[in-house]
Amino acid sequence: MKQEFERLKYDYARKRVEALLPVVAEDEINTPEALELAIMSDHIVSYEKEHYPISKPSVSELIQLSLEEKGMTQKQLAEAIGVSQARISDYVSGRAEPTLRVARLLCAALGIAPALFMGL
Repeated sequence: MKQEFERLKYDYARKRVEALLPVVAEDEINTPEALELAIMSDHIVSYEKEHYPISKPSVSELIQLSLEEKGMTQKQLAEAIGVSQARISDYVSGRAEPTLRVARLLCAALGIAPALFMGL
């Protein structure tokens, strides 16, 4: 029963946010609508963190996503950082983890923040 009530509050908050977004200007913070928008948004964030958690991507997922974003092939990445294409394939498939030296090179070549790569 409590979960159902929480879901109803979440659905209501989402509808209110959709209604308030076009009404509240970005620089408005002292209006009743802006306050309501902030409260409803906070409720949505809390609910989604609890019920729809997003896990951090793995090293292999980070490499794979970054390759897609940059339009690079595994071969191009291998050449850019000086390792074999087979080694890049191992990283992408999750069969191997890069050393710290290689991780640093991957971060630089793919534009990945080192903190993301280290799971922080």
